Amino acid sequence: MKKRKFGLVLSSVLAASAILGACGTKEEDKSKKENENASTDESNKGDVFSVAMVTDVGGVDDKSFNQSAWEGVQAYGKEHNLKKGDGGFDYLQSKSDADYDSNLNALLRRDFNLIYGIGFMMEDSISAIAEENPDNKFAIIDAEVKADNVVSVLFKEQEGAFLAGVAAAKMSKSGKIGFVGGVDIPVINRFEAGFFEGAKAVNPKIEITSKYTAAFDKADLGKVTANSMYSSGVDVIFHAAGATGNGVFSEAKERKKKDPNANIWVIGVDADQYEEGKVDDKTNVTLTSMLKGVNTAVVDISNKAKKGEFPGGETLTYGLAEDGVKLADSRGAIPEDVLKVIEEYKEKIAKGEIKVPEKVGK
Repeated sequence: MKKRKFGLVLSSVLAASAILGACGTKEEDKSKKENENASTDESNKGDVFSVAMVTDVGGVDDKSFNQSAWEGVQAYGKEHNLKKGDGGFDYLQSKSDADYDSNLNALLRRDFNLIYGIGFMMEDSISAIAEENPDNKFAIIDAEVKADNVVSVLFKEQEGAFLAGVAAAKMSKSGKIGFVGGVDIPVINRFEAGFFEGAKAVNPKIEITSKYTAAFDKADLGKVTANSMYSSGVDVIFHAAGATGNGVFSEAKERKKKDPNANIWVIGVDADQYEEGKVDDKTNVTLTSMLKGVNTAVVDISNKAKKGEFPGGETLTYGLAEDGVKLADSRGAIPEDVLKVIEEYKEKIAKGEIKVPEKVGK
């Protein structure tokens, strides 16, 4: 009887040991697997290169250069399977120039690897904050900041605007065209200068009215300015005014709706603004748009920085030769004979045969 009890006890002990041993093995395997997963997570985390941007007052949906930059940031994020937010890609919108510094500092606190300042208006803020944070990487669009941790991105807007001027002068029936600029700064001066040169190249007698609204975020000012120009006989307006230019489209569409036979056109800027000119399913007032490859530049620089090739301290300039500026598809609005003339001038500028000035009258 005692032997039988002892045998039962021994069997119970052995069984318990086996169970405990198995549990121990499972716990060890689980722990090992968790450690491996943690290592993998840390490895993936180390490969991530996050990017963010601060808009100027035009806003991320300005249908212009802020929006184009944001499209570039999103494209970079999609390419590298990043999500919007910390550790991925994001943007902060500036309602006034007083927001520039606070927005840039907010992104710094969130540890983004590369931060973009979009627009000439952010030059001072990027310059000061880059100096205060030498170990962080910055990029600025449409301005030049001399610092080893900043890459400056400029475009030869005057070259693309030259082609817009050719299109406007060729498509005008009244012999009067207009330019609506935002703030009177070098980058917008380049748009104006190129537009004047292109128009005069194909029609020396063309009349050009130019007006600066002193704002990139006032659609009402764009509308009032366009109303004045169209009322004076101007039939093609090229705007370089950010969200203010949305008002130019509004005025043109209203006039076209009232008189479908009116020769009323708008040339958009920075991004393809065809949708902005839509009056109805059959009518559109967008003649073409002068595209500026802000999105392409953002993706290019972000990828270089991710690979450890950040071009800090450099100024990168994109023109017709670099495919940095060009005209958008007119969707049939510009006839083939005019397109041929535009192409001829494009080739001459790209080859350096024509040098387009950066200011009117120079």
